[in-house]
Amino acid sequence: MTKNLMREVTPLSGADCFYIADRYKKEFTYPIHCHEECELNFTSHSSGVKRIVGDSVEVIGEFDLVLITGKELEHVWEQNECHSESIREITIQFSRSLFSDSLLDKNQFHSIKKMLKDAECGIAFSLSGIIKVFHLLDKLSAEVDGFYSVIQFLSILYELSKCDYRQLSSSAYAKIKGESDSRRILNVQDYIQQHYDEQIALSELARLANMSPAAFSRFFKLRTGKSVTDFIIDYRLGMVIRSLVDTNQSISEICYGCGFNNLSNFNRIFKKKKGCSPKEFRLHCMKKKVII
Repeated sequence: MTKNLMREVTPLSGADCFYIADRYKKEFTYPIHCHEECELNFTSHSSGVKRIVGDSVEVIGEFDLVLITGKELEHVWEQNECHSESIREITIQFSRSLFSDSLLDKNQFHSIKKMLKDAECGIAFSLSGIIKVFHLLDKLSAEVDGFYSVIQFLSILYELSKCDYRQLSSSAYAKIKGESDSRRILNVQDYIQQHYDEQIALSELARLANMSPAAFSRFFKLRTGKSVTDFIIDYRLGMVIRSLVDTNQSISEICYGCGFNNLSNFNRIFKKKKGCSPKEFRLHCMKKKVII
């Protein structure tokens, strides 16, 4: 795993079959990452979003459905040119251990086995495939009976295994080369991601790049399109969003745990960047999440 990528710790426990998050939101903020679990990710009203999976970089349309089973395959959905106010994202994460080798070797699971193997490089489904399973995805998180929800999930995987799809990344682990492939930039980004919850001094970042603070500030903005301050704030806010959605921590705990040292200033920055307060985001921007 390259240092400049975040390894996500998902909420899925060993006793769960899968984790589903069904959210309505205005923007994508989570940073590039990878994780052990397999992931099926659906988005709607997302035209203009940039999807990065391994070395695949595409701008998606109104609807997108991707399956990723490669545990070292980095991925991210970036806001890019999407101006939708009603993005819907359904994310389903499940462990590879959900399917034993003996089960996948059965004739009835042959197509699913092949699809899971192909998805190690990430696969995107055709619009016809998305239309075919949308009604199942739409009602999955609302299913209150855990057993039937698992049956519905298996039905989704089976139907998708019979649909057209295409491979995204050229390999199951292909390091992304974005706007800044400079080793100095990568070292600085790695440092920020490792120390986002601490106070980060410009002088320390400049030292890592072997430049003066003033020269480094110009260099960083030129190579990344963001000022050092904005990059740090955006990364911290990405971690804040994840904590708001997936933990029960208080707003103040999240604020200080993600590197902000002043609660009122944090609330002001969050509202300016996201258009609502952290409390409002937690209450209204996530529709529901269910662990089955």
